[in-house]
Amino acid sequence: MNGAQDLGGQMGFGPIETEKDELNFHAGWEERAFAITLAMGATGTWTLDASRHAREALHPADYLSSSYYEIWTKGLERLVVTHGLATDEELKQAKVLVPAKPIKRVLKVEDVADVLAKGAPVDRPRQQAARYRVGDRVHTKRMHPVTHTRLPRYARDVAGRIEVIHGVHVFPDANAHDKGEQPAWLYGIAFKGTDIWGPDSDPNLSLRLDLWEPYLDLA
Repeated sequence: MNGAQDLGGQMGFGPIETEKDELNFHAGWEERAFAITLAMGATGTWTLDASRHAREALHPADYLSSSYYEIWTKGLERLVVTHGLATDEELKQAKVLVPAKPIKRVLKVEDVADVLAKGAPVDRPRQQAARYRVGDRVHTKRMHPVTHTRLPRYARDVAGRIEVIHGVHVFPDANAHDKGEQPAWLYGIAFKGTDIWGPDSDPNLSLRLDLWEPYLDLA
């Protein structure tokens, strides 16, 4: 979707400030927000892509005025309410008012390290041949879906060249909305900076994106 999260190439937001030896968390509540989000994701109630969509669906003013882990927390609140695990009133009062729906599984403390080490691979068996090959020139589609997508707004309707084929992976646009994984081929594509940012940009710049096959046509 076109939302506040899709900031690539937009001006007026100032430089990205970096911290030397930056900490993973700047406050205790951020650490808890991270842990709760992972624990709830592990219940299997929603997918990782659905979790991303919940964050990007925040109102732009809310999104842009929130810190990183505030966005995570607000996205999680949307998910638990949508899936009947809590109500808006319960979140406001910070207490249980009605019985919650049962969850599929619980991530126990003693299992956290193994679960995180294992991860959640999204590569899938190859059911059909790749449509494109390394070296092919492709063109990204011009699209403005109201649902989740991993094709950045600034990289739509642009030509690039395939540098690598990553295999078949879960298609997030479908997986975020309970439409199944719909695995699709994933390609590493190189774009000229001037094709992305315009002829007055630095001619020495290039951009590389990993994009799914449904986003592409032959150039």
